[in-house]
Amino acid sequence: MSRKSHGAVNVISAISVMAIAVASAAMIIVLSVFNGFSSLAEQKLSKLDPDFMLIPATGKSISGIDSLCMGLRSIPGVASAEPEITEQAFAVTGDRKMGVMIKGMTDEGIKSSGISKVIIDGAGSFHGTFLDNESDTVSYEGAILSVGAAMGLNLRPTQGLCDFEIYEPRRQGRINPANPMGAFRKRLMRAKGVYQIEQEEYDKNMILLPYKTASELLSYNNEATSIAVTAAKTTDIKKLEHTLSETVAHLGIEVKDRYRQQEQAFRMIAIEKWITFLMLGFILVIASFNIVSTLSMMILEKEGNMNIIKAMGGTRSLTDRIFINQGWLIVILGGTAGLTIGSALVLCQQHFGWIKLNAADPTLMAVDAYPVLLEPYDIVTTLLSVMAVAMLITPAILMLRRK
Repeated sequence: MSRKSHGAVNVISAISVMAIAVASAAMIIVLSVFNGFSSLAEQKLSKLDPDFMLIPATGKSISGIDSLCMGLRSIPGVASAEPEITEQAFAVTGDRKMGVMIKGMTDEGIKSSGISKVIIDGAGSFHGTFLDNESDTVSYEGAILSVGAAMGLNLRPTQGLCDFEIYEPRRQGRINPANPMGAFRKRLMRAKGVYQIEQEEYDKNMILLPYKTASELLSYNNEATSIAVTAAKTTDIKKLEHTLSETVAHLGIEVKDRYRQQEQAFRMIAIEKWITFLMLGFILVIASFNIVSTLSMMILEKEGNMNIIKAMGGTRSLTDRIFINQGWLIVILGGTAGLTIGSALVLCQQHFGWIKLNAADPTLMAVDAYPVLLEPYDIVTTLLSVMAVAMLITPAILMLRRK
């Protein structure tokens, strides 16, 4: 009886250690996966987002944009400060029509954005030459389309499918009901390139236009909806952000860094990450029930030994501490093993990319392996969770002893 029960307790104890280890490893792995996707999103967004975006705190546009940009460029640490115009519009080509988001950018703004690194068709520039019907070389200003806009309008720059029209409602003047098309400004454009960032906000329906063209479409005069500021490579980003905020605060302009420009996207990733963490934490608590059942069997088995300790002068608190330490030992062993195994698996995936992303066309994927990133903060958070579980089972052990 004693030998069999001793073996059963050992088996259940081992199972309890494994349950805690599996739950701890799962927490580290899942948190690292979310870190990986967040890091991937940050890398992709940086291809188009500037270091800082200056937007009006109230209203839609910033006036006196030329002098303001000139003043911003004179600030130490500012590599470029370029105006941008972002507005909704309507694009038409043949029988294809779709609502789009246009973004007017200067040539310097295009260069600073690094859009050329994510071009999948054509070129990352507004300017170029082409041969007209009379075979004469003609200069033109074009547009750079997102992959979603290019697919929706069936435009392929390298295949000669390039021309489309942009329509924008007139902001000024009267509208003649007999001529409804007179209520729109129209501009014939030519697709120069197609980009793909793998971020829905930018890939769905955005079209990049020359800043001058966007200004004419919207009847803007020395105005812009935002200013893109790029920092020099050796600049202290935090210090520059503080300087920019002080410079434009009296003008009613807000300064946003890369994270705040995509605050909603990163907030959603963070919410999903910690909701998943709480679910795994609940599983960890469920796994700790095995420890309680293990200790309850041990208390029954060791009742004779406890009577001997009591006869030798041992107090009840002494025997309580024995079982409490046993519970802590199971949690610490399982938690340590889980943290070690989980961290090792994450580091292997991070450096070797063993688990691949299966896709019909791998060239369309930004990465070929699941992105993971091990953060020390997550290790500490998981370790604290394991310790909290160990503290929770202490009252349960004392209740079993009283019974």
